[in-house]
Amino acid sequence: MISVSNLSKSYNGVSVLNIENLDIPAGECFGLVGNNGAGKTTFFSLLLDLIQPSSGYIKNKNIIVSESEEWKPFTSSFIDESFLIGYLTAEEYFYFIGDLRGQTKADVDEFLKQYADFFNDEILQKKKYLRNLSKGNQKKAGIIAALIGKPEMVILDEPFANLDPTTQIRLKKIIKDLDENTETTVLISSHDLIHVTEVCKRIVVLDKGEKVKDIQTSQATLEELEAYFNK
Repeated sequence: MISVSNLSKSYNGVSVLNIENLDIPAGECFGLVGNNGAGKTTFFSLLLDLIQPSSGYIKNKNIIVSESEEWKPFTSSFIDESFLIGYLTAEEYFYFIGDLRGQTKADVDEFLKQYADFFNDEILQKKKYLRNLSKGNQKKAGIIAALIGKPEMVILDEPFANLDPTTQIRLKKIIKDLDENTETTVLISSHDLIHVTEVCKRIVVLDKGEKVKDIQTSQATLEELEAYFNK
């Protein structure tokens, strides 16, 4: 579904990302890990056409993302709270996203019912603007909004950050359900090696913008990643 070719990004002559090739098939739950500055967010920003590559390209279902917007209807994401509309309530935001994806208010209401535990009675019917929610609750709203309309691809940057342990466990279940029961391609970046190895079937390690490991997840993966980052 995703194909990367000779992709690079530089700022003022300094390379921050350089990936010769990377293919992510449809339906894969894919994890991207690395230290700060490794290039994870840069890669997602290029994938979402938020920034332009210095060279090369990314294809999403054979569409070069920097040259066309035809990939947008089937691709969804939550990178950070800047993706939210702060002056809307959670319900207003969900309905807005639903409308963009051809969903009625009734469709959205029905969809949200399955996430009552995840919201933990902290999101809906609180008459609070999104900007006034905690960082964790903003993230909850953004993640679930990204799932509205059954997108073929969901991109989540650091989804476990700012979430309490109970919510992290519930989010892992949501991601596993997507992986096991749908054809959705899920891309996750994370600093949390434990969480990413639990939910992703394949993990790529970035180091200073370069792809240094490409691992099919197994029982030995967490130990392998810990050894790499502890060297």
